[in-house]
Amino acid sequence: MTPTLNSIISRLHVKQLRLLIALGEHGSLLGAARQLALTQPGASKALHEIETTFGTPLFVRTNRGLEPNAVGRCVIRYARLIHTDLAHLREEIVGIMRGYGGRVSVGVIMGAVPLLTDAITAVSADQPEMSVEIVEDTSATLLSLIDAGRLDLAICRTSVSQTPYLYDSVFVQNETLAVISNTAHPLARRRRLPLKDLAGYRWVVYRANMPMRLLLEREFQDAGLRFPTHLLETTSAFATLSLLQKNVSLVALVSIDVARFCTEHGVACTLPLQLSSKSEPYELVTRRDAPLSPGARMLMEAIVERGGK
Repeated sequence: MTPTLNSIISRLHVKQLRLLIALGEHGSLLGAARQLALTQPGASKALHEIETTFGTPLFVRTNRGLEPNAVGRCVIRYARLIHTDLAHLREEIVGIMRGYGGRVSVGVIMGAVPLLTDAITAVSADQPEMSVEIVEDTSATLLSLIDAGRLDLAICRTSVSQTPYLYDSVFVQNETLAVISNTAHPLARRRRLPLKDLAGYRWVVYRANMPMRLLLEREFQDAGLRFPTHLLETTSAFATLSLLQKNVSLVALVSIDVARFCTEHGVACTLPLQLSSKSEPYELVTRRDAPLSPGARMLMEAIVERGGK
């Protein structure tokens, strides 16, 4: 019988999480015991207590040592997550006691990466000891991470959520889109470029039902063109740029900020294509009424300030 959550919380100790992590690393009671300065009988007793707490064996005893079974691998994975969260907790407490924000976890969609990095650079200049975790993904994924408490804030869009009322959001800036390519693309030197001239090329795009993808589909539909097939789908700015570098015939739809960054650093060029559709604006999103650390508030102010420029 699977134990209740209250049962696990009341019986599981942090030092037991350390034992689970050590067992996952060493695959033996002896190795784990040495790492944690325990006797082997003490480690064996602690493991028995852990397995009793979860109501099931976590390891298979073999002549090579201990091998985690499916449940064991699951428990070890969460033990590592909890251990990491506790390390982040300590880091943030130290930061608050020293008068700075400690640690901030922020999510961002691909198009807003340059905006976020500008804001982080400004905040880091004032608070050089503040740690920042950056997660780049789709709006839907970032909102789920906010729900789970894994992110303090995100630059994304609440329109993709069926429950936008769960979030506090602030307008950051409108998004203008551009099409980029390798600087050696066959159409890179054109002065004007209609969409039909790009219809035969392979595109790097967001996956289906994402705002940028829907906008591009609408552009093709309004132009009476068939939407390209054999797409390369990614939510990563780096993957997009890497693909463009490897294949001179590819084109990609990105935000104007990403396009400017690429052009300024010579890693891609912006094609002279005028898009008629307007993209949805960026929002700065937090969990509704969630408490925010001083560092998170500082970063939010920097984002809004740079978004208004």
